[in-house]
Amino acid sequence: MTLNIISAQQVVFSGEVKSVTLPGSMGSFTVLQNHASLISTLTPGEVVYVDNEDQTHNASIDGGIVSVDNNVIAVCVA
Repeated sequence: MTLNIISAQQVVFSGEVKSVTLPGSMGSFTVLQNHASLISTLTPGEVVYVDNEDQTHNASIDGGIVSVDNNVIAVCVA
């Protein structure tokens, strides 16, 4: 899967991942390979992702939106 985390100022992260956990407005949720397509709003919190080398990373966000489609996760943050 490809994860892109972008803000108005910069690309925070862009790369291949195994999983992504996001702070959704209805609660935290995890996206895995071949997840159904979705669009969701995000609340302030942590985006936690596991890269293809099984390293876990965190990115603090102040909210935003996420789109998941065809194994591409696009996170636009405030």
